[in-house]
Amino acid sequence: MRISFLLHNGYHYGGTIRTTFTLAEELAERHEVQIVSVFRHRDRPLLGLPSGVTLRHLVDLRRDSPGFDGDHPDFHRPAEVFPRGDGRWKQYSALTDARIGEHLRGVEADVLVGTRPGLNVHLTRQARRGPVLVGQEHLILDGHSYRLRRDIGHEYALLDAVTTVTEADARAYRKLRLPGVRIEAVPNSVPAPSVPPADPAARTVVAAGRLTRVKRYDLLIDAFAEVAADHPDWKLRIYGTGDAVQDLKGPLTRQIKERGLGEQVFLMGSVTPLEPELAKGSIAAVTSERESFGMTIVEAMRCGLPVVSTDCPHGPREIIEDGVDGILVPVGDVAAFARALRRLVEDDEARAKAARAALAAAERFDPARIAARHETLWAELVERGSGRRTHPEGTVSLHRRVGRAVDAVYDLKARAGRLVRRFR
Repeated sequence: MRISFLLHNGYHYGGTIRTTFTLAEELAERHEVQIVSVFRHRDRPLLGLPSGVTLRHLVDLRRDSPGFDGDHPDFHRPAEVFPRGDGRWKQYSALTDARIGEHLRGVEADVLVGTRPGLNVHLTRQARRGPVLVGQEHLILDGHSYRLRRDIGHEYALLDAVTTVTEADARAYRKLRLPGVRIEAVPNSVPAPSVPPADPAARTVVAAGRLTRVKRYDLLIDAFAEVAADHPDWKLRIYGTGDAVQDLKGPLTRQIKERGLGEQVFLMGSVTPLEPELAKGSIAAVTSERESFGMTIVEAMRCGLPVVSTDCPHGPREIIEDGVDGILVPVGDVAAFARALRRLVEDDEARAKAARAALAAAERFDPARIAARHETLWAELVERGSGRRTHPEGTVSLHRRVGRAVDAVYDLKARAGRLVRRFR
């Protein structure tokens, strides 16, 4: 098959980029694979170029490049195809509308894969008839704005398939009632680490992720404090940094000091690659209020660590077998999290047994296995010649016109609402 991924920015770093690169590299062993990045802001991709994969861009943001597009007049005009409900809308423009449209109408591919809702909408509005259209969801439907969920409910009817990373999110998509659209849950893949499995005898709990409120590292520190009081030889290492919106390093540093944990709890910052650091621990901890999947859970398990995690939506329950390769605890319950940590900290045999189980269970997320699931789905759709399924050309055009009309009405309502608020 000829497979083409459409990605927001393949030259940056992030979970969607990483999982797309991993999947593309695995598929490239058997198929012709390209990744088309809407934006390019640096000379080389931060994650390196996946082996056997072609990477190209549509809009050049490098100021020192002869192809710099920042001065193009359409670059400063708002996007009309990319949906306003997608949080990246302000980064898109009339120029991206045109460049993406030109690409989708001309690309020679059997399967076109969008990797975020805004790009999936581009597939439905601009792709030519013929290729199978697949929209990937790397977050969760319920986490999107009302406006984006409305766009998804209308526009995704022209896709051939939607894949989510959890079965829970697949159920949410099925409730949208998209007739004829295959909705399948296919988790993200995680390669086997290049380091030996963790030593269960290590006296270290590890956690990784952005230093933001949703990760609830304040809860983790409080829970660990209850265990550390009786086990001063145990350490907690938290890997990650904040972002432009939130960075809780300061508050967490103060909390560590106030709890007298300066010799036991450490904010390690961002580390790449992460696996060698995870392998230095013997227990992984996840205290999130919500997860779209739980990549760090799988990464820790692939390193041979049992994971103590909150039973939050959507991913942990589909990754961890409670009491076997990890422990699930209620969201926001400090005492329950402390008890779960203590259970593994104080029982060396149970910790080692759970570590072995985690290592074995995590093999189901190997890139070869996950790629095979995508291949099976896409091959079935290609074989039935589904490109736009049974939609006649006139129906597709009508569907697109209705979508534009609904967008216009929504914009009028939004502008009217802003005027009312301004003059109150």
